[in-house]
Amino acid sequence: MTGNVEEALGYEQARDELIEVVRRLEAGGTTLEESLALWERGEELANVCRRWLDGARARLDAALAEEEAEDGREEGGDD
Repeated sequence: MTGNVEEALGYEQARDELIEVVRRLEAGGTTLEESLALWERGEELANVCRRWLDGARARLDAALAEEEAEDGREEGGDD
């Protein structure tokens, strides 16, 4: 899978496809080659999800830091 296609996948799309990959692996009945391909796809999808979650965490951290900075300015301005 190319980076551009991975970037085009939203978190929910990647998560849903990852769930399906895991379901198919757990169900068995696939050849070794098919299982390896599913595993590799699962790793790619997990990385996509991880990048989305890391980005969300960074945005939350930035928003919280901004809010704390604003609270500090408000408290300091009352002197």
